[in-house]
Amino acid sequence: MTEPTIFLDDLQTTRDAVLAHASRAASGFGEMGFGEGDAVALLLRNDFAFLEAMRAASAIGAYAIPLNWHTTVDEILYVLEDARPKVLIAHADLLAPLRARLPGWIRVLVVPTPASVQIRYGLTPVAGLLQPGDIAWADWCMRHLPWNAAPRASRSTMFYTSGTTGRPKGVLRQPATPAQTSSLEQLMAEVYGFRPGIRALICGPMYHASPNVYARHALACAEVLVMQSKFDPEQTLALIEKHRICNAVMVPTMFIRLLKLPKEVRDRYDVSSLKWVTHSGSPCPRDIKEALMQWWGPIVYETYGGTEVGAATLSTPSDWLAYPGSVGVATKGAQIAVYGDDGRPVPDGQAGDVYMRVPAYADFTYLNHDDKRAEVERDGLISIGDIGYLRDEHLYLCDRRSDLVISGGANVYPAEVEMVLADCPGVQDCAVFGIPDEEFGESLAAAVQLLPGAQVTPNELRAHLEPRLARYKIPRLFQFHAQLPREDSGKIFKRRLREPFWEGLGRKI
Repeated sequence: MTEPTIFLDDLQTTRDAVLAHASRAASGFGEMGFGEGDAVALLLRNDFAFLEAMRAASAIGAYAIPLNWHTTVDEILYVLEDARPKVLIAHADLLAPLRARLPGWIRVLVVPTPASVQIRYGLTPVAGLLQPGDIAWADWCMRHLPWNAAPRASRSTMFYTSGTTGRPKGVLRQPATPAQTSSLEQLMAEVYGFRPGIRALICGPMYHASPNVYARHALACAEVLVMQSKFDPEQTLALIEKHRICNAVMVPTMFIRLLKLPKEVRDRYDVSSLKWVTHSGSPCPRDIKEALMQWWGPIVYETYGGTEVGAATLSTPSDWLAYPGSVGVATKGAQIAVYGDDGRPVPDGQAGDVYMRVPAYADFTYLNHDDKRAEVERDGLISIGDIGYLRDEHLYLCDRRSDLVISGGANVYPAEVEMVLADCPGVQDCAVFGIPDEEFGESLAAAVQLLPGAQVTPNELRAHLEPRLARYKIPRLFQFHAQLPREDSGKIFKRRLREPFWEGLGRKI
């Protein structure tokens, strides 16, 4: 059997090479004084270094914290200050806007931005180069002998998520027990189809939970693992054909972009090797999934859950065809319950707050926010803010209790956007919410009430937001109102603003 191979676009290495670098990096972290529970921050696009750093952190009992490089410098600095990682590993171009503001206590290791990544993101070659005084990740790894100390309790990746306050919180899991590790491996096989010798494709950025978890487990079992540095629908088809990909992880936005390719382009590529494609991140429109399965066959699986709970449901292709619109049944060992406003479980078919627990995942708390756990917990189960109902053991989602908007698989917290928008000159009040979007599932809209006599245009609002928020957090639509609707308590009646956009669609998320 040939040695397992890992690709980044058209670059390639071997699994043994990645593991060897990771082992040396683990020794380097040990020499830095890392203890169990310390953290490594990753400001990296999909790259071999991402896999190496995650594996090294796991080996020494540290947490890897992927940073969303689409966010602003202030947002990244907030996470660094909150988590206090001992080291930051960053691509050269992503590090550039941070250099002058990085705290002095953090060590920095730099990865040259690969040429293929520079091309796909329209970067100049100089942007990807190390600066004088930088410590190169690969050189630093090679300075150390392979890790040979006693094994430490492995930690998972720590992702940052937010509540309706919009303040990110790290989801800090305890080390998994041997039984949980075994159960999680079985769950990953159930949800993603992991088997020894698969040929796997990762299309999305690994700072997102699903591609990240997929990468961690695929690294251990795949014969071929292919990472795209940036999703491109035609390139995805070309990679599937070239590498005879059988397993992949995607989000519905990718399905939509693939289906928008001209038929002659789609027909140009042989995708018959595909056997198991799992999607998560947001609900997939029924017509999109039907069209995709007509093209690819009944191979599309859907999982639902969240950072705090993991993969709580699974809908197989045959199950979804029999129960269209559902997000599936509970994964093995998972518990799902639906509660009404009175805090009691509701009967089947009645909508309420969805709570879940997946025992295969180690328990968690919120880093530096222990008290916030109680806000999302009931009877030992966890809510991620969705409203739904159970019918014939299948879960259906119908709304979102919190203001969370999921756009193209990315979480956006309107409260965060509202805080920035409210500071714009001329704005008296505002409300941000999700509206239907054919490509992204949801996009942001902002209802704005101006101060008396103020004159502000949508372009001026965008100009205020752009330097302060990541691009995907900026509303696509601005509507001006003489008065925003309010409840008796004075709170903006956001649902009245939101509902007209969703009428007649058969869905509210």
